[in-house]
Amino acid sequence: MLYIREAHGSVDEVAQKLTAATAAQKYGVLGIHDLKAKMAEKGVSFGPQCRIFEVCNPQQVKKVLEANMAVANALPCRICIYEEDGKVKVSTLKPTAVLALFGTESLRGVAAEVETTITRIIDEACR
Repeated sequence: MLYIREAHGSVDEVAQKLTAATAAQKYGVLGIHDLKAKMAEKGVSFGPQCRIFEVCNPQQVKKVLEANMAVANALPCRICIYEEDGKVKVSTLKPTAVLALFGTESLRGVAAEVETTITRIIDEACR
């Protein structure tokens, strides 16, 4: 269900590599949520860093939504960079597992393509 890799470098360094890897795969970063900063704004102290990147490829999104608009609930794809046990990790929910929840068999191929690309992005960012 999850794809997780340990990264080399700080959260900031991995975030820069993730942004570059995303662009190299013709995906875009739609937004970045810095959970530690957001919680601090709300008066909640939280130790480890955690950033959630929302990424997508418009052509793949179009295919998915034309087959099943309800999948919009699971879009865009998210890649998380976080600190855990003194290490920086990068993870995502596997698109094949997420899209399987919607019961649209015709999306199996698209999900596999997206998963291959997302794991490639993560692998590149973790080097």
